[in-house]
Formats: sequence, C-alpha cells, structure tokens
Amino acid sequence: MLVIAISFIFAACIFYTVGVWSEKISKRLKIWHVIVFWFGLICDSIGTGAMGMMAGSIIQLNFHGLTGMLAILLMLFHAVWATMVIVRKDEKMIVQFHKFSIVVWIIWLIPMLSGMILGSNV
Repeated sequence: MLVIAISFIFAACIFYTVGVWSEKISKRLKIWHVIVFWFGLICDSIGTGAMGMMAGSIIQLNFHGLTGMLAILLMLFHAVWATMVIVRKDEKMIVQFHKFSIVVWIIWLIPMLSGMILGSNV
C-alpha cells in the first residue's frame, strides 16, 4: 500500500509541477494544462487516500493533515476554475491564470514536503 501511495503522490508532483510551470513559462493557460491539473488532483487524491487508509484516518488533525486537506481543496478549486476559464474563453484570465497557479502550487508543496521530510506525524 505504501508503494501505491508514494507512486500516486509522486505522479501528482510530476503532473502538477509540469502543468503549473509550463503554463507559467508560456504565460497562457491551455487545454492540456487543465487536463494535467486534473490528473495531478486525481493522483494526489488517490495517494492521499491510500496514505490515510494506512494511517487509519484520511483526515488527521495535525500540520500535515490540515495543510494537505487545504492543498487538495485548492487543487480542486484551481482545476475547476481553470476549466471554466478555458470553456468561457476568457482571454484576460487565460493570460493571467498562471499567477494563481503558482500560488496554489506553492501551497501544495507545503504538505508534500512536510510529509516527505518529517513524515505524516507533523
């Protein structure tokens, strides 16, 4: 179970990092970025769920658990909003969206790194 959880969290890291930073570099939200954001969210949710099953509870009231829940909620909001921007073809938001993406990515890194460095008992 640990290998599955780590594999999905690692895949989420790859998807989310590639999506956010390629969007930042291109300075334009594209459909493939949105797809990659959704894959990152799905992988992170599966990995987090597997970790939670091993810990005996998906929601843990500690630093790692609370920041992790915030990160997943932000990732969900981010993916939904990115989808809406693309569907609506909002040109202003298409070229400014990367600013929000970077903020969400930085917040997402907090529980990822705390889990890697200190373990889930943070």
